[in-house]
Amino acid sequence: MATAYGPDTRDLHRPGTGSGGHPPAKHVLPAALRAPFEGRTWRELGYVLLSMPISVVLFCFAVTMVSLGLGMLITFLGIPILAAGLAMCRGFGAVERARARALLRLDVADPAPIRGKGGLMSWVGAVLKSGVSWRHLLYAVLHMPWATFAFVVAVTFWAYGWAAFTYPLWRWVFPAYAGVGGIQLYGDRTHQVYLDSPFEMAVTSALGLALVLVTPWIVRGLVAVDRVMVLGLLGPSRLATRVSELESDRGVVVDTAAADLRRIERDLHDGAQARLVALAMDLGLAKEKLTDDPEAAARMVDEAHGEVKVALQELRDLARGIHPAVLTDRGLDAALSAIASRCTVPVKVVVDLESRPAQAIEGIAYFTVSELLQNVSKHARATRASVDVWRAGDRLMLQVGDDGRGGAGVSTGSGLAGLTERLDAVDGILVVDSPAGGPTTVTAELPWRG
Repeated sequence: MATAYGPDTRDLHRPGTGSGGHPPAKHVLPAALRAPFEGRTWRELGYVLLSMPISVVLFCFAVTMVSLGLGMLITFLGIPILAAGLAMCRGFGAVERARARALLRLDVADPAPIRGKGGLMSWVGAVLKSGVSWRHLLYAVLHMPWATFAFVVAVTFWAYGWAAFTYPLWRWVFPAYAGVGGIQLYGDRTHQVYLDSPFEMAVTSALGLALVLVTPWIVRGLVAVDRVMVLGLLGPSRLATRVSELESDRGVVVDTAAADLRRIERDLHDGAQARLVALAMDLGLAKEKLTDDPEAAARMVDEAHGEVKVALQELRDLARGIHPAVLTDRGLDAALSAIASRCTVPVKVVVDLESRPAQAIEGIAYFTVSELLQNVSKHARATRASVDVWRAGDRLMLQVGDDGRGGAGVSTGSGLAGLTERLDAVDGILVVDSPAGGPTTVTAELPWRG
């Protein structure tokens, strides 16, 4: 699936991004020191604390309903009870996706709804045949022991860490109310060991600080498992996601083909067709003047001859825009060199291919480089550019770079956004690295399919 530099993804806490998918803000303190006070840490801790009671309720409900349904399969009532249990697990799954979205900033798409052909039994059959329903049941069973473990670990580290770190502030409770000097580490009939000296309190506080600093990362590791479980069990299946992507890509292909046909029709109507109509009128006038004013007719025929040359050039340009002959005859190396020669800045082209990819992929690669070099000519204000093409496994790699002003992006309506959609239609990837001030590097990855 095609991606680009900058747009949101499902996991908004992925490395290299800040909240909401934006570039991370610069901080004075390192991450290890500010982690205990970040909003993300408290949200993740809240997620872990809520997970245990929710998972216990979900586990008890799921086990009860499934056991009741399986136990009553000998009667007709077992089937609808089992279906109702699975449907309720899907309802709990919606709650869990909302909780992950709010606290973990993990946006998981909702699975496809259950669609029966009509009637109760049709709905029951659809629920029981749905793999999504059974994956929700599996989540209900597996998440409870993990949520309990994560709850115990997080609460233990968090409580002991802050208690030890702030020990010098509340040690006075022991001599005031318990009659001892501090926390008792060891005691028997002969002697006792208390944390009551300044050195011991300092060491206790230092150990507590270490726990406070490491606890957010432990909690982050715990919720990473929750992220995997939510993504893998509560989201749509890979097959359903792939079908949705293919449907979307098919729509993009259809829209792109329609847009290309409209462009060709417009170019023919406004260019060569209009010129040929004017040429026909001029030849008609020249024919009428042929006997009365041969010299004027000759001039008109000469002008018409020039118009024919211009019309032929426009048709050749249009044919090259549909599919250049040099690409079919000589491949990407010659075709990209021809594009580079028309660029307004010097372009170095390096094509390292031992064989040729599929014709459709070759055509998309050609038009991708063509559009990127047009952007360099029109917008980059560059003094030089480069085009590199190579094969990496079963992928065709393209990279176009320039030393221009940078700032290119894939915002809606831009040429790069349309290019991203075109590559997406063939499982391609587009990555744009264009900081303000430059340089700009655009990398495209296409399937080889040779």
